[in-house]
Amino acid sequence: MKNTLVLIPTLNPTDSLISYIDELIKADFTRILVIDDGSSNKYQSIFIELAKRKEVEILRHVINLGKGRALKNGFNYFMNLVEETDFLGVITVDSDGQHAVKDVIRIREVLNASSNSLILGSRDFDQSTVPFKSKFGNKLTSSVFQLLYGIKLMDTQTGLRALTTNCVDSFIPLVGERFEYETNMLIEAAHAKIPIQEIEIETIYIDDNSETHFDPINDSLKIYGALFKTFFKYMASSVLSFSIDIAMFQLLIVLLNMGASNKIITATIGARMISSLFNYLTNKQMVFKDKSNHTSVFWKYAGLVLIQMFSSALLVASFYSTLQINETIIKLVVDSLLFFISFRIQKKIIFN
Repeated sequence: MKNTLVLIPTLNPTDSLISYIDELIKADFTRILVIDDGSSNKYQSIFIELAKRKEVEILRHVINLGKGRALKNGFNYFMNLVEETDFLGVITVDSDGQHAVKDVIRIREVLNASSNSLILGSRDFDQSTVPFKSKFGNKLTSSVFQLLYGIKLMDTQTGLRALTTNCVDSFIPLVGERFEYETNMLIEAAHAKIPIQEIEIETIYIDDNSETHFDPINDSLKIYGALFKTFFKYMASSVLSFSIDIAMFQLLIVLLNMGASNKIITATIGARMISSLFNYLTNKQMVFKDKSNHTSVFWKYAGLVLIQMFSSALLVASFYSTLQINETIIKLVVDSLLFFISFRIQKKIIFN
């Protein structure tokens, strides 16, 4: 079997990390990189002891830089190793004892059979032993990720992950210094169409997860900021396009010299063409950052605009004839639904 690098970022670990790494070594993991992410001096004896093992190398951050930075530095270290010898990939493991060695072995077996994948060791949050805050937080994040990116995952926050060698460099440039970096890894995999595999692992919480360095408020805000970043840009682009549409409609109404009905129709079409062009260029260049050829993308986008416009008209008319309630209220509901559908279509089909 080819080599696998086990990457363990840690901050102020307990003595149990020594015995855990000894278990990994017994399981034939011969390349282990421990990143000391700014641990205080009283914990240095643990790293001194670990450094005595020939299978272990220590990389130290003088100050705490965050888990995301530790992972990126570890991935960079791994890519330099790959230049020297042949590797299956890299496995990231948390240092707080939540990942049983038997599950790390299973992840390695899956990695051995994969050619281009991000493999997640996913926990079952329906178990009674899972703290409520962890269960609620993970289930909510998984639901949001599925809504925005179309991929259903059991566990979006697992630290037990494996990356095949040929996809590691895709994750090194990503933003995020703390726990949000792991969310950005999933988003990048979705964007780059890197297959995500999930392997169910044992769900372990030691002392109600008291050893975690996760900040429930700050880190959660960063994670949801990462999840919604593209969607917020999409919303801003849509609001600006709507404002341009209204402004151009008013301007054309003032400038055009024709009958009232023709003036309204012409102003509506002209304003919509200008606002749609703005929306297309903004979404392509700033929201989805699509670098592909304009021609094919533009006509797909134009087709979506027409379909969305006719769908709105037909659905509003249909619901009005059935429900006999205010047309504006129906249009708000229908167009809100189409807004989310359009986001998914633009993200998955139109823009690369």
